[in-house]
Parts: sequence; structure tokens; C-alpha cells
Amino acid sequence: MIDGFQRPSVQCIVWNKSNTFLHSTNAGLTWPFGKPFTRKYSQVIVDKKVERKEQSKVKLSVTVSKDYAKQEYQGLLKEYARKAQIKGFRPGKVPPAVLEKKFGESLRAEAMQKILESSLGTIFEEIDERPLPYTQPELDEAPELQFDSDLSFSVTYDVYPEFEVGDYKGLTLESPNIQVTDADLDRELKAIQDQNAIVMDKDGGLVENADVVSIDYAVLDDADAPVEGEQRSDYSFTVGSGMNIFRIDEDIIGMKIDETKVIDKSWPEDFDDKELAGTSKRISVTVKSIRQRDLPEIDDELAQDVSDEYETLDDLKKDIRDRLEKTAESRSREQMVRSLVDQILAKTEIEIPESMVRAELENSWRNFLGQFGGNEQQILGLLQAQGRGKEEFLEEWRDGAVSRLKSQLLTQKLIEREGVEADEAEIDAYIAEQAESSSMKFEEVKDHYAKNNMLDYVRHEVQERKLFDTLISESTVKKGKKTSLMDALGRNE
Repeated sequence: MIDGFQRPSVQCIVWNKSNTFLHSTNAGLTWPFGKPFTRKYSQVIVDKKVERKEQSKVKLSVTVSKDYAKQEYQGLLKEYARKAQIKGFRPGKVPPAVLEKKFGESLRAEAMQKILESSLGTIFEEIDERPLPYTQPELDEAPELQFDSDLSFSVTYDVYPEFEVGDYKGLTLESPNIQVTDADLDRELKAIQDQNAIVMDKDGGLVENADVVSIDYAVLDDADAPVEGEQRSDYSFTVGSGMNIFRIDEDIIGMKIDETKVIDKSWPEDFDDKELAGTSKRISVTVKSIRQRDLPEIDDELAQDVSDEYETLDDLKKDIRDRLEKTAESRSREQMVRSLVDQILAKTEIEIPESMVRAELENSWRNFLGQFGGNEQQILGLLQAQGRGKEEFLEEWRDGAVSRLKSQLLTQKLIEREGVEADEAEIDAYIAEQAESSSMKFEEVKDHYAKNNMLDYVRHEVQERKLFDTLISESTVKKGKKTSLMDALGRNE
């Protein structure tokens, strides 16, 4: 089925230059940085130097006056002297010299921390090269607090990528000629028929194609003993769909309830499941239940069951075809936008900092967990049973993450360069469009976006749409060859 509006359930990151400073806490410097200096800036910061490095990194070298460093240390010493309780001295009467002798190293470390935080906090308020979210400035080497010379240190951190956009106007694009056919309409009707089927127990029968079965399975070792972690009970799937872990559809046809069968299964090297490709397994399967589908007729009654909006089957067919046409139009535009972005990126060099890639990967991981109930420990356990881990997954996703980030950064840069805005009327029109396509009320959809802090995301979507509408209109668009809707959607089964 072609989906309508879905309430967003995944998290997304919209990268732009205004959100490059994140308040967080880490084991190095403490964020947010200390309060800006109350003394005159020139009396504190003797010198600073910003150097851009590869992969959108910056090295910030800072020199803090020795007088300020000494003042911070002495102020800290006096503060502890007023609060410290040490045997042999009255509260608040501990001489600073005693504290320094007893805790000098710790006091210097704390004073150094305050100096670094406050100096960086002040500098980051005035320079453009601020740290990215989810990153932290790393000290190139630990500075030593001395009072006979100025304090110098340097930190390195990731910043928002700076890049020059290649030519992006007057490009040549191909508009895919996506055809909606009767076969597409029939496929949608068949899906509706399947969704409205009644599933009944099949007592005394044998497994046949299209039956819904529940099985217990266990992978066996060379001694025909179950392999730990590769067993499962009450595993259900539709026979013939290919939607089961070992693709054993044909192997269980003809089995009956409570029958057990050992299947020797091998998969070719080019099998689509990489975990199974080129392997062989011995699998014990027991059929626990067999159910069959009672499909309704595709007629006026089915159309009325789908929605009160339809009186006849023709009404349902017309609505399906209209939605498919809109999907084809949307897909055609998506492919033109992708071509447009690819052409511009081919002429634009963008260095993606590692912290940005990592943040994108972690966001993808959270979305992945959300698809499976969000229990990270459980998912990690299942992956471990397959000899895999989180880092392996993230590495597989890396190229896709870098590609997405380059597209997002380029799009944001073009939005800023073209001065594309989205006013409240345009945002409301976008929300109204989403509401209509999903048969929901405008207020309901807008309230959902607001409660989930997604109105900025909607604004960005509107800006993107306006940007690419403009760029496509300024391009030379040629008619592409005919293609089926299913091929265009990547569903050419």
C-alpha cells in the first residue's frame, strides 16, 4: 500500500550553523564553559590564534596573563581557607600556606580548570569558530600553572564545515516518466483484500502456499544438538512470502501440525542475506499451528468496508489511482532533486568532521533501536548471537551517513545563499497538506508537530521545497524514458 501521513517516530538532526554550540558535560573540559571574565578582556587574554585544519578541525591557541592566573589561584585558595576544617585550626582560620602545602596539587588543578573554562567561554562568545555539538575541545598537551610567566595552551575541536558551493544554476535534469498502470491498481486492491482477510485455524490440513504458520526451530550442530542462541519458539510467517529468517517456505509445504522435520539448507554466495550467503545449516522445524486466509471478494462491499467514503468499488479505484498518480509525481520530483544535489556535490568539496559523522550514526542507531522496541541490551544480545556488534553496524552505515550529511549541509548552504524563508502561512499550508493526505484534522497534525518539537523541522521542509522548486525551474528539464511505478519505488517484485 502507498502510505499516507505517518506520525514521525524517528529522531532527526537538522544541521545548521546556529546550533553548533552544545551545552554538555564531559570528562575533559566542563560545559557550559565558565562565566565570561569580569576583568577587562585585554588584561586577561594576552593572545589568541585560530588555525583551520583538515576535516573541519580548528586549533585554538590561547595565552592568558600570569596576573589573571595568579589571581584565580589565590582567590580559590582564600575560598577554601574560609571553608576548610582541618584539625588544629578553627573553622575559617586555616592559613593559606597550610592548605597550599597539603592540597597544592589539587588546588592548582582546580584553578587551571577554572582558567581554561572561563578563557574559552569568553573567546567562544566572540569568534565564529565554535565547537560543534557532541564534540569537546581537546587539550593538545596539559599546561602547567606557573605564576612567573603567562599561561599558554591550545585546544583542537571540530567546527561547522566551511565550503564553496559549485555551480548550481542552469543544470540539465531528466524528469522520470513514471507510468501508473492497471497492474499497479490491481496490486493495491490485492493488498486491501489481504488486509481484510479473515484468518482461520486449518485443523487437520497440510501446510500450503499462502498459509500462516507458527513453527519452533533450532539450528543443529554436527552432533544434531541445538546451537545456543539459534533457537526460537512460535515463529510465525506467511508461506510463500519469503519473509522468514531461513527462507524455508518450500521446505515446509506438506507438513502437518506437530510434525518435525530436519532441513539441510544451503544458500548461494550471492544470496541477499549476507549472514546466510555462502553458508549451510541443518535446521530442525516443528509446525505448531496452520492458519488459512479467507479472502473477501473485491467488490462494492469491500470498498464500503474500507471506508464510508466509498459507495462503490469504482469510488475506491478512483481514489487509489489518484493517490498513485500523486506518488508517481512525488517520486519523479525526488529523483530530479537527487540528480540536482549529486551534480552540485560533484563540484563541491565538503570535509565532514568525525564528530558530525558520529552524531549522525548514533542518531541512526537510536532510530534502529526504536524500530525494535528500543531495548538496546536486548538488541545487542541478538546481534552478539549472530557474531555482530553495534560498531560493525555503524561502520556499514558510515558511507550513507557521510552522503546524507553532505546533502544536508549543501541544502542548508543553498537555503542561506538564496535567502529562502518559510512564513507561518506556508507552514500551515504544509501541515494542512499532511492532514488531508492522512485523513486527519489540521489541528491534530499541527499539535503533534508542536508537542514533538518538530515545527522547526517542518519549517526546514518548507524551505527545502521552495529552494528545489526554484532550482528545478531554473534548470533545463528533459523528459526521461518510461518506467513503471513499482520500478521507480524500488518494488519490482
